[in-house]
Amino acid sequence: MEQSFQLTFENGRTAQAIHLQRDADLPDALNQLGLQGPGPVLVVVGGASKLSDADRRRVQALFVKVLAPLAKDMKAFVVDGGTDAGIMKLMGEARTQINASFPLIGVAPIGLATLPNASNASDEASLLEPNHTHFALVPGSSWGDESPWIAKIASTLADSQPSIVILINGGEVTWKDASQNIQEGRPVVVIAGSGRTADVLAAVLRGKATDQRAEDLISSGLVQAIDLTTDFRTLFKKIKQAFLAKE
Repeated sequence: MEQSFQLTFENGRTAQAIHLQRDADLPDALNQLGLQGPGPVLVVVGGASKLSDADRRRVQALFVKVLAPLAKDMKAFVVDGGTDAGIMKLMGEARTQINASFPLIGVAPIGLATLPNASNASDEASLLEPNHTHFALVPGSSWGDESPWIAKIASTLADSQPSIVILINGGEVTWKDASQNIQEGRPVVVIAGSGRTADVLAAVLRGKATDQRAEDLISSGLVQAIDLTTDFRTLFKKIKQAFLAKE
């Protein structure tokens, strides 16, 4: 297994990163990164596309007023896709905005992750988000190759501690993210009203639509939905309750 190394971003922030090759390397790799579990884990998946301006502002506020404060309150690890776009960008910016210290771990395919001061690996590549504290660069050259790694890293960090997925908006990769985490036995909270994948899942969950992929996930009993329009204090309370719920 390769040694961890430091990344330095243009904003002056630094992050520890490591290249991963095998599942068996995960515990040692996380130790190398200084990530000592077990502890609560918040996994954030989805996207932020095709939102109205009002809904985009509401989603942004969800990170600043609910998700980042919840991670801070729970002393949780946060795991997401780590790129400088969509919900990963919102998570990084929210963490900085509230001056939180929780570890924010981005998991991205090495073939698509553009490291600071490096050129794009491909036309589909994306910069890493500069407010994250750690990165796991995993094998792959397609978006979605990181999905099983996100789920496994969350499980390794949490062990017997609570963990939960927050699913916001999202496209094709989000279905894979949800499936991989459900296979790990992790509850998924869908933010209804945030669009696309989240709204399909919420509609099926509430009996207002049919969709085989959604039905397969919902059959696990691990999926619930909370409306984006819910006041932030109630959202915080409901997500925390879901976080701490015991089977």
